[in-house]
Amino acid sequence: MSAESRDPLEGFDTTIHAPNRLRICALLDTAGEAEFGLVQKQLDVSGSALSKHVTALMDAGYAGQRRAVRDTRQRVWLHLTRRGQDAYHGHVAALRAIVGPSDPAL
Repeated sequence: MSAESRDPLEGFDTTIHAPNRLRICALLDTAGEAEFGLVQKQLDVSGSALSKHVTALMDAGYAGQRRAVRDTRQRVWLHLTRRGQDAYHGHVAALRAIVGPSDPAL
């Protein structure tokens, strides 16, 4: 199937679409990797809420984590996997297809 004949909503991903998960993906796509506490602060959510969303992304294979000691404390760093990056970019493309062109002259 050619790119022109593909369904523009093909990339729509219900796992990513939840508002906080979409925000997590956007932040990690830009940052590459971010500490759990920073993501929590940026999203203004509780640790348990963030953990729930990160777990959903990890279960889908979209996010990963690494643990490291920083300032004598164990820290968790989050990142998108290649699969997560592809899914996020596909989802954003699907959202753009839904809302149409951003230029009203088009």
